[in-house]
Amino acid sequence: MSPSGGVPQSSVVRVAVDPATDAGENLVDAFRTAASSVPVVETGPTGVTALEPLVLCTHEGRTAFHADPDVDDVDEFVDTLESDTLPTEGADAVVEHDPDTDTLPVPRSGPLAVGTRRVLGPCGWVDPEDPAAHDFLDVDTTLEPVADSGLLGRGRGDAVTDEPVFEEWTTARDADGESVVVVNANDADDRSLADETLLAGAPYPILDAAVAVAEFVDASDVVVYCNEADDRLHERLRRSVDAAREEFSVVPQVVTGPDTFRAGEETMALEAMEGTDRIEARVRPPGPAEYGLYGRPTVVHSPRTFAQVYRALVDPDSFDPDDADPGTRLVTVTGDVDAPATVELPTGRTLADATDAVDFSTFETAVVGGQFGGLSADLDVSASAPALRSADLGTNGVVELLDDSRCVVAEVGTRARFASEENCGRCVPCREGSKQLVELLRDVYDGEYDADGLRELAGVMRRSSTCDFGVGAARPVATALDEFEPEFRAHANGRCPSGTCEL
Repeated sequence: MSPSGGVPQSSVVRVAVDPATDAGENLVDAFRTAASSVPVVETGPTGVTALEPLVLCTHEGRTAFHADPDVDDVDEFVDTLESDTLPTEGADAVVEHDPDTDTLPVPRSGPLAVGTRRVLGPCGWVDPEDPAAHDFLDVDTTLEPVADSGLLGRGRGDAVTDEPVFEEWTTARDADGESVVVVNANDADDRSLADETLLAGAPYPILDAAVAVAEFVDASDVVVYCNEADDRLHERLRRSVDAAREEFSVVPQVVTGPDTFRAGEETMALEAMEGTDRIEARVRPPGPAEYGLYGRPTVVHSPRTFAQVYRALVDPDSFDPDDADPGTRLVTVTGDVDAPATVELPTGRTLADATDAVDFSTFETAVVGGQFGGLSADLDVSASAPALRSADLGTNGVVELLDDSRCVVAEVGTRARFASEENCGRCVPCREGSKQLVELLRDVYDGEYDADGLRELAGVMRRSSTCDFGVGAARPVATALDEFEPEFRAHANGRCPSGTCEL
């Protein structure tokens, strides 16, 4: 493959930007107007928001990185490249690499150098709508490498989050009925950017892996389920699918669902796709692999999981089957930072390593796992699912850094109120439990701190809720009580240590 997406060129300009923003449109237009002989490729995001729009000028195996350049610089960049020279003046980094690389060449330092770039490798480098920039799997590709690797599902909305994926496929293949494969990409939590980054920057590995799984389970349909608010993303996905229709034995369909948090939970996602007016969690068993979309055996994975499936098939040696969580984990660092960044960590690395990709002053508390993540002041914990679960932290790939202006009690109160307003209402533990959480937290401000009552309620929600919404909704309060109980006692005594709350 050539670095320009199938067309060999000694020079090429890439503009890396999230399609959900307008930030790179003027740059792309300016480059295409100015360049007569140099190809201009609009890529997806790199994952590092602070650098974008990022212009990558490549000439004969060297790439100059220019973060958020001025449109007025475009003519100079183009003139330099057309004179057979690389525009290095003012560059944030210059990297030498294989001229035929199909992954982003990584600078020695800076946010792009944090962690590794395996599934993130093509993001920011390839044209996400050009199938020539991707090596498609053979239709008869065996999925045994995935079984051998012990790959676990990743991210909220995956039907087997943190559990082996291959067993789910076997269940779906052996179940009665015509199977279907769903790529669940509807996540309304704007803290969680990993799936969006992958789909916008490198959709073909995800689509390719989904089709390979469809072949294995004998599915007649592959459905990519997106958030209806991400109109530019699903429009890009449709163009990507159309451009590669001849490569797919089962052509993926792109559909959209409600812009609500609960519609991302795996069984509520199925309800939304069926057009149900009231989206509620399904009681399990049976799980989706036995009774899923319209009652059909259904494999439901996040884009992150399918990206790992593709890596396991093309590079099985990078997965250690003896690892408790083989492969890598994507982590979005957000919160009180200058700009969020999504990085990829080997599961043996710590969450603290991911914070090197962002600029922040200091943090007092981190919420790990997204909307219903666990609170901790210590990020010296492995990025692997078993380690995060042992620490009672969420595994959805989000580290939200909160500075000393944030109040822990107010923070968990906000998340409890969100749960009470956004839950589907199906089960009592979640519906009523989240309301009671809010009331008990309000009582703290009135001088009544019932620690035992809060802990007992959180435990009931975790043990008895129908789906992960209720299980997760209890986590912020439970972990805050374990690590920051003095803050609750201070509020009950009429004092907010952060000075945020009016008491």
